[in-house]
Amino acid sequence: MPAAPRFSPRTLGIGAAIVTVLVWTAFIVIARASAGRSLTPFDIAFARICGASLVLVPWGAWLVARARRSDPAQGSLFGLSPVPLRATVVAGLFGGLAYALLAYSGFFYAPATHASVLMPGSLPLWTAVLAAVVLHDRLTPARVCGLALIVLGDLLVGGASLLHAFEGGQIWKGDLLFMSAAFCWACYSVTARRHGLEAVRATIAITVFAFLAYVPAYALLAGLGVAGSRLASAPLGEIAFQMLFQGVGSVVISGITFTRMIQYFGPVRSTMITALVPGLSALGAVVFLGEPMHWNLIAGLLLVTAGILFGVQRMRPAGVATAAVARG
Repeated sequence: MPAAPRFSPRTLGIGAAIVTVLVWTAFIVIARASAGRSLTPFDIAFARICGASLVLVPWGAWLVARARRSDPAQGSLFGLSPVPLRATVVAGLFGGLAYALLAYSGFFYAPATHASVLMPGSLPLWTAVLAAVVLHDRLTPARVCGLALIVLGDLLVGGASLLHAFEGGQIWKGDLLFMSAAFCWACYSVTARRHGLEAVRATIAITVFAFLAYVPAYALLAGLGVAGSRLASAPLGEIAFQMLFQGVGSVVISGITFTRMIQYFGPVRSTMITALVPGLSALGAVVFLGEPMHWNLIAGLLLVTAGILFGVQRMRPAGVATAAVARG
């Protein structure tokens, strides 16, 4: 029998980059579209965690069982997380629970065009600030200039909605939730860097924590009618889609492809590639969701993208590698 075709590292790297950018872009567009359907943000988080857990919880158990053959002290959380307990809890709290709950809630108030600027744009800002405070990273002049551009872009987008807050508008709530979600992911990234967590193992760890902490509690509250869940009345197809895309696609697949992209392109070029996400997701919101693209959104999008590119081009590779753990 002829040998199975083997793809070159370049082909795998390019393919991984395309998949990562597409999944991250689709995450923003689909999450906003989901806000107009049956499920609440807490239901979507439940589906995301359950979908990812179907793959990652058995994977984590296998990794821990293999590691314990040589060191019985390996793993945590009943042998399901391949990461020590403290790092699993802290990373899982920010990256597994808070990020998803805040991001999905934001889409119920603000359009995807706002999310496309504020979430990817705020992430390097919060990460740089936290890394400087917690890890004592040095903020170079080039990085400060890039962060300043990001702040200006965020203000152009979110500032207008904040000005209308007293007029009874709701968009500002979503903008704050998006920026809070980015802050939580930055906390997760800095935690992963501080503990030296590898991306796939970190993704397994935060999913295991979220599964054990959120799924039983939310299922109980939903069953008692306290959580206001719509899972019982939602179409099964919608629930299955959210489990497949938000869980398997956004968490598992993008986590693996992001790691593969880092391996081939390196941290600096990979971060520059993912700078395509704000523009593509904003375009997707206009095309698929019919959202308007006002001048302040365009200006904010350009400033944020320029800030990311300007800062990354001059970052030290180690700084980017450890700050950019799998996302989505």
